Amino acid sequence: MPAGVSWPTYIKFATAAGLSMVAGAQTVHLLYKPLDDLEIVIKQIAEDAEFAANQQGIREKKPEVKVNVEKKD
Repeated sequence: MPAGVSWPTYIKFATAAGLSMVAGAQTVHLLYKPLDDLEIVIKQIAEDAEFAANQQGIREKKPEVKVNVEKKD
């Protein structure tokens, strides 16, 4: 028995805690809608990171890939 509590009491408490967390998360998503502008936020974060990298002069160069294809008969 965890912490001196009987198993049925422990399971009831854990179930109630889990259900309240799920209900709270659902309420937040219904009222505040935090994921509605997710694409805009991600784009803005990427632009800010690129701007900061340009300001510090540590912009990474993309490696150039050269493909040399020769046909041998």
